[in-house]
Amino acid sequence: MVPFAGFEMPVQYPRGIIHEHRHTRSSAALFDISHMGQLLCSGAGAAALLEALTPGDLAGLDPGRQLYTVLTNDDGGIIDDLMVTQSQSGFYLVINAARRDRDIDHFRSMQGADCRFEVMDAALIALQGPAAAQILSRYHAGIGALRFMHGGVWEINGIRCMINRSGYTGEDGYEISVACADAVALARELLSSAEVEPAGLGARDSLRLEAGLCLYGHDIDEHTTPVEAGLGWVVAKKYRGANIVEAQFPGAEKILGQLKNGTDKIRIGLRPQGKIPVREGATVYTASGAHAGRVTSGGFGPSVGAPVAMAYVQTGCAQPGMELGVEIRGRIHTARVQRLPFVEHRYFQPQRSS
Repeated sequence: MVPFAGFEMPVQYPRGIIHEHRHTRSSAALFDISHMGQLLCSGAGAAALLEALTPGDLAGLDPGRQLYTVLTNDDGGIIDDLMVTQSQSGFYLVINAARRDRDIDHFRSMQGADCRFEVMDAALIALQGPAAAQILSRYHAGIGALRFMHGGVWEINGIRCMINRSGYTGEDGYEISVACADAVALARELLSSAEVEPAGLGARDSLRLEAGLCLYGHDIDEHTTPVEAGLGWVVAKKYRGANIVEAQFPGAEKILGQLKNGTDKIRIGLRPQGKIPVREGATVYTASGAHAGRVTSGGFGPSVGAPVAMAYVQTGCAQPGMELGVEIRGRIHTARVQRLPFVEHRYFQPQRSS
């Protein structure tokens, strides 16, 4: 157990990080992610306010649909990344634990008479892995039928839950918001399934790294733009192309300019050669020895069976297959640029009938 953002969080359980990682990929694992902030944005002006803060199309979000987006500053940097769901009560937001206070202050400074933000007193549990849908379908078939990035409200063994089919592992799975008073009972109920084992922060980090997913404060921050982070797709289609709508979100001019003209740096995947993991902060060099960038996340990928990393490098050094150098323990080791993710995502997208 370690302190993190005001919570005591499990790094691992007795069977260890690698076992938890592999069990998530092969069956289902339960993560307590109650450190994440949960808010409800409601009122007639909610969509307009959120569109003034993020590059996402919140006004066009259908009921039950979830959207990944970012809060931007005036220079196009990322204040936080977050999940937004259009619910019956308004927009349900999940924000990062380390940015909770910063985000809440930011939201409340912007709210008006026609919109308000309410901090929810709720726990958040993630059930991740290929067996997750089968497990939750035992309680209600509709949960298993959800598409990726869709959600709704159901009861699990009499416990009311807000459930979204999403997660941070690259696997199929769900994030479940539940009243704090019911959280322990829900966790015990889900862990009673033979397929489910608990997993901690260590496996959550190695899973998201293999999936090429950003960690705030490491791979994205207030000095990186969505385009530099490889997240240009968060910018709504209505802000680019034909019949363009004028964008009002902070940093729009810079971000839209980068989408059109490119950037000086970009986030890439790196496969260090050999067995020594590369860690955050390591310097990346060109094959000729010139400075190229910096590693932002790195470690051993249990599913890949080798070290993996992400880094920001000069755009000219981002071609997949390109050979670079990375400094590990004072020595330069060969690493190759690899297209992200390292492990293909397995999100659930049912086939549509023709």
